[in-house]
Amino acid sequence: MQRVDYIIVGQGLAGSALAVQMLRRQRRVLLIDEPEKNRASKQAAGLFNPITGRFLVKTWLADTLFPYLEQFCREVEEHTCRKFFRPMPLYRPFVSFEEQNQWMGRSAEPRWRPYIKEVVTKGGTVEGLKDPYGGLFQNRTGYILTDVYMKAVRQWVRDAGFVDDAVFDEAKMRVTNDGVEYGTFSARRIIFCQGERMLESKAFPKIPIRPLKGETLTIRTDWNQEFIANRGVYVVPGQNKGEYRVGATYVFNDRSPGVTKDGRTFLEEKLRELVSFQYEVVAQDWGVRPTTKDRKPILGCLPGAEQLVVFNGLGTKGVSLAPYFSEVLIRWLENEAPIDQDVDLTRYY
Repeated sequence: MQRVDYIIVGQGLAGSALAVQMLRRQRRVLLIDEPEKNRASKQAAGLFNPITGRFLVKTWLADTLFPYLEQFCREVEEHTCRKFFRPMPLYRPFVSFEEQNQWMGRSAEPRWRPYIKEVVTKGGTVEGLKDPYGGLFQNRTGYILTDVYMKAVRQWVRDAGFVDDAVFDEAKMRVTNDGVEYGTFSARRIIFCQGERMLESKAFPKIPIRPLKGETLTIRTDWNQEFIANRGVYVVPGQNKGEYRVGATYVFNDRSPGVTKDGRTFLEEKLRELVSFQYEVVAQDWGVRPTTKDRKPILGCLPGAEQLVVFNGLGTKGVSLAPYFSEVLIRWLENEAPIDQDVDLTRYY
C-alpha cells in the first residue's frame, strides 16, 4: 500500500488551489481526476472582478481575496515557469447619469479608491463599446488562463506526487479508523473537489450544492483593446490573438450536457447591447458551476466522518475564492486554525 498524506478528488479551480497549498508544505498527494470532466473550470473565462452584481458592490471579502489571489498566482507562475495570470483593467459602461454620479462620489472614498482606475464621464469615448453615459475603469481585475494554470499544477503534482488520470470510483474507497484507502493508496484524509458532480456522491448524500449551468461564446474580431468589457455579458481576451470569450448564461438546476440555441441567442443579444464592433462566433461552450444558497463556499467534514472532507461551492467566483480558501482548508487539515462558520460545511446540518 502506497502511503500519501492526502488524496484530492477533482482538479478544477478548487482542487488545483488545494494541491498547490499541499505541495508548498511538502505533503505527498494523490490527485484523482479525468481532465475532460472539468468542464466548468476549463470552459470558464477565468475572470476575477471585485465589484459585481446589479448594484455594483464590492464582493464579499474583496479586500482580502484579491491581494491574496495576485500573490498566489505570481508564486505558482514562478514555480511552474508557466504564465497564466493576466491582470487587466475592466470597463463597465454606466446605464445612467445617476450611476455616473454615484461613482464620481465613490472615487473620493478611501475604501473604493484601490478598485477605481478612472471614471469616464463623457459618453462614446471608448472605441467599440456602447457607453452613452461614460463608464468605470476598474482596478484589481483581470483573468487567468484556466487551462494553462490547471495543466501547470497537474504537472507539479505529477513531479512531486501521484496523478491518477481517471474518473473517481467511490466504490473503490474504503474508510478506515486512521484514514482512507483507494486502490493501492492510503491517506489520512480524502478531499472531494468535484464541483456539481458531488450531487452523485453517496458519502455526502445531502450535499447542499445547487448546479448552475452556464454557456459562453468564443468570438473573433478585429477589435483590439487591453481591457475587459463587462455589462450584461463579459468580453474577455482568449488565448489566441483576435479571439474573445463572451459569457455567461445562468440557468439553475440544469445539468444537461451541451450548448443550446437559447443560450447563443441570449449571449448575442446582450453582446450587441454592449459592443459596436463586428465579430464572428467561432465556438460555443458550456459548463455547470457548483453554487450554494448563501453564495459562499463549503469546507470541512461532517461530525463522525473526519476522514472525508469537502472543498466545493465556489460558484461563479472560483478564480478569486479558491486560492484564499484553499489556505483556510489546509490550515484546518494541519490543525493550525479552525474553519470559520461562514464557510463550514456544518452550517447546513
